[in-house]
Amino acid sequence: MSEFDEQLREIIPRLRRFAVSLTRNSSSADDLVQASLERALSGWGDKRADGDLRAWLFSILYRQFLDAHRRSRRYARMLEFFTGRDDAEPSVERTVIAQSTLKAFDRLPTEQRALLLMVSVEGLTYKEVAEILDVPTGTVMSRLSRARQALRQLSDGEISSPSLRILK
Repeated sequence: MSEFDEQLREIIPRLRRFAVSLTRNSSSADDLVQASLERALSGWGDKRADGDLRAWLFSILYRQFLDAHRRSRRYARMLEFFTGRDDAEPSVERTVIAQSTLKAFDRLPTEQRALLLMVSVEGLTYKEVAEILDVPTGTVMSRLSRARQALRQLSDGEISSPSLRILK
C-alpha cells in the first residue's frame, strides 16, 4: 500500500464526518464524499506537489457541497414557482432532536457553520482553512470570530465563550 493510500484511508472518515455535518444526511454525505474523491482523483495531476492533501480534499468537498447547495436552492425556487408551493418548512424531527446550541448552530449561514466545523470539529489549523477557502489567514480568523459571536447571539448567551475556543 502506498503512502497516498494510507493518507487517503485516514482522511476519508474525517471527510465523511464533515460532509454529514454539512448535509445533515448520511446518504447525501456519502454521495458528497464519493463525488469529491472522484473529482480529486481525476484532478490529481493538477494538485500542487507541495500542497497539503487533507486541505486539498476538504477544499474539494466544501466546493462540491456549495455547488450542490446552490443547485438545490435553484431547483426549489423553480419548483415553487411552477407549483405555487413552498416546501421549505423545517421538519418536526429536527426541531425536537436539536438542543439549544444545535438550533443556534443550524441558523448560522453555511459559510460560518463550515468554518466552525473545520476549525473546532475537524481540528484544521487557520492556515489549512485559509488554503481550503483560498483567503488570507487573517480573514479566516476574523470570519471565525464573527461566526462564534453570531452563534453566541443566536443561542441567547447560553453558550459560554470559552467552550467554543479551540485554537490550533
